[in-house]
Amino acid sequence: MDNVSVITMFTLSGLSGTENYRVTLFVLTLLCYCVIWLVNVTIIVTIIADKNLHEPMYIFLCNLCFNGLYGTAGFYPKFLYDLLSTTHVISYAGCLAQGFVLHCSVAAEFSLLALMAYDRYVAICRPLVYHSLMTKERVCTFIFFAWLLPVYLMFMSTITTAISRLCGSQITKIYCVNWLISNLACSASVAKTVIPSFNYTFCFGHVIFVFWSYVHLIKTCQSSKENRSKFMQTCVPHLFSLTVVVVSLLFDLLYMRFGSKEIPQSVQNFMAMEFLLIPPIINPLMYGFKLTQIRNRVLNFICVTPPTQHSYIIATCVMVAQGKNLRRHILQDQGGDFTYDCTAHVGQHSDSL
Repeated sequence: MDNVSVITMFTLSGLSGTENYRVTLFVLTLLCYCVIWLVNVTIIVTIIADKNLHEPMYIFLCNLCFNGLYGTAGFYPKFLYDLLSTTHVISYAGCLAQGFVLHCSVAAEFSLLALMAYDRYVAICRPLVYHSLMTKERVCTFIFFAWLLPVYLMFMSTITTAISRLCGSQITKIYCVNWLISNLACSASVAKTVIPSFNYTFCFGHVIFVFWSYVHLIKTCQSSKENRSKFMQTCVPHLFSLTVVVVSLLFDLLYMRFGSKEIPQSVQNFMAMEFLLIPPIINPLMYGFKLTQIRNRVLNFICVTPPTQHSYIIATCVMVAQGKNLRRHILQDQGGDFTYDCTAHVGQHSDSL
């Protein structure tokens, strides 16, 4: 029992045996972290800057990308520091904080994916009441609880871990998680079993809800070509994101609880990093490439719209005027990128007809 007061630091043993290629790992990890920031910030700024994207689906996506930055911020800075350090230790408070951030990010990921599934369910299965159900006030309420519940649950889990009496300081991983800290406890407790089980049920319940909503979506989309188009454009990226998150987490959780210690340390580290590497990169890329409006906005930010496109629109307006058709014409590009009102331009040429 006397050891309880002297445990102020934990040792992370996951990086043992990587001395020969730490610089390579540092460069690759830093590159991945920069890519994560680049793709997620691009989506976030695009959605915030364009008022046309202030719709529920894009607001949820913005929060999903922000959560990707939040979760990875709890791992990559410390991991990059450890790669260049000869000692891999973390303070007791720092370990609890890292575990809280990582657990909270995972729970928030499932909450936000469930909200996005509900949004698609209402938009496709109940389109007539979509705008009355998904009001700005209700969307803000959904987002508030999507963050509040994970924070509360993981706060309770962290508090339970913090009050445990510890008899060890060796964590066999490259980052801290509450379950591994609890394994260092001098004695077992009911809270150690009940609270993690409740948290797993919380996440698993969201997964069940998402798949249930997609069963109804698929049934609805079979009867309409328009609904099938909506499903392929907005629901496929969402379903792919959920699958990536679930598979990445299952690899890590199953190994952490039932895995063999004979697996090479490099493989163990990759499985531990998988949910902090693949989803934060795949999610914004999938939505950025698949959703037409976001893709067009990003391309417009990167490069200016070619002048030939504007020339084509003006020429078309002149042809309308010369044909003595002075009605109001609105031209729109195929991607829905912008609209151009020919009324003013036709008015300029009406005197010459």
